[in-house]
Amino acid sequence: MSFMFQSRLPRYGAKICGIKTPADYDHCVSVGAAFIGCVFFEKSPRHLSWEKASRLAEIANPNGPVRVALTVNATDAYIEQIMQHFVPDMIQLHGDETPERSAEIKCRFNVAVMKAFRVKSEEDIKLSTHYHDAVDWLLFDADSGNPDMPGGTGHQFDWSLAKHLSPPLPWMLAGGLSAQNIHLAKAQTSAQFFDVSSAVESEKGVKDHNKITQFVEAVKID
Repeated sequence: MSFMFQSRLPRYGAKICGIKTPADYDHCVSVGAAFIGCVFFEKSPRHLSWEKASRLAEIANPNGPVRVALTVNATDAYIEQIMQHFVPDMIQLHGDETPERSAEIKCRFNVAVMKAFRVKSEEDIKLSTHYHDAVDWLLFDADSGNPDMPGGTGHQFDWSLAKHLSPPLPWMLAGGLSAQNIHLAKAQTSAQFFDVSSAVESEKGVKDHNKITQFVEAVKID
């Protein structure tokens, strides 16, 4: 299964997660974000309603950022609603989805799948090897310690665990990233794609366009 967006990705790319408004989306397009993420998880302050999801789908540029729908242990019925309203390029699985469940979602909905791993130790990195044949992308995030908020908390894991990471799939680094520490993330890991949410907000769930610009520009620096 091939997904055309792979060919338009830059060498280094930023994913801005928790986008909720057309203005946020337009700004991400204007500054060259590679991915935008929208959250479909009701416990999150960044959760997107079906009405807002549909509005973002209406204005989406087919050649713009890859549209990612973040889910947590979602049912088929819920993913079907996401596919209808948001029309994502990719589903991000941020819960306890097994390799079998991940592959099922990819096949059933004919959509690219990214599996997120909450990292506390090297064992969490190794767990990802079981997903290499099931998904298209991997994402390594910090473990927030809060099952009700699995991501977007600003926590950071020990990046040295990802120093020599070279899976057969493209992958992203997440957790505690900001414009101020991207250079360290690049130096301490082999990551080329970086996911941010809380560090580009003026308050929880409200994106700050200046911070988005700074983050995207920092990621682009070779």
